[in-house]
Amino acid sequence: MAYKFLVVEDSAQIREMIGDYFAAKSGGEIELDFAQTGDIGLEKVYACEYDLVLLDIMLPGASGFEICRQLRSKSGCPIIFITALGRQDDILHGYELGADDYIVKPFSLAALHAKCLALVKRAKGMMFSQSVMRCGKIELDPLKMTVSVDGQQVTLAPKVYFLLKLLMDNKDRVMSRDTIITKVWGYDFDGDERVVDNHIKKLRKALGSESKRVKTVFGGGYKLTEA
Repeated sequence: MAYKFLVVEDSAQIREMIGDYFAAKSGGEIELDFAQTGDIGLEKVYACEYDLVLLDIMLPGASGFEICRQLRSKSGCPIIFITALGRQDDILHGYELGADDYIVKPFSLAALHAKCLALVKRAKGMMFSQSVMRCGKIELDPLKMTVSVDGQQVTLAPKVYFLLKLLMDNKDRVMSRDTIITKVWGYDFDGDERVVDNHIKKLRKALGSESKRVKTVFGGGYKLTEA
């Protein structure tokens, strides 16, 4: 199976480095598409379905942050920022917008290649591994990546969706914040535990009356329960 990745990067040297390395290492498993400006990147993400997107932030035209925001409104594909912006505020902002990873330049091509494959395979597995899941009036369809409450479909941002799926996969089990971060954001997430609490708030708001099923376990984390 070939994966299709988009690389949005204004540096021709970095585009060439990534293209050459991935072509040599992937053995045809990865097909790369490129955009050298933010505006071209936006056109491409709306015209094509990608399995993963690599984004610079400081781009001619639309910024990487804007591309991430708009892509997240239509797709749950993994997004990795590759940028010279290494401030904590920029990193946290990237994750809040829905990025799966944030890599500060300079970076290892080998590590980038490994992260890309791990993220896309994990995303595919989370999408297609199970049939419809239920808890109370909440229904989650992994094949369609849809969620409904009492028969009414609700819209969740991708990270909130994967958070709910993790809780439904482990119904009645307490999931610590560290475990949630590892499973939803990845083991090398650079942010802090506040990102989990913020996404729990978003999930509860979206679930409405069924938010009561998302329990806070003080000192432990969170769990989803039928009671």
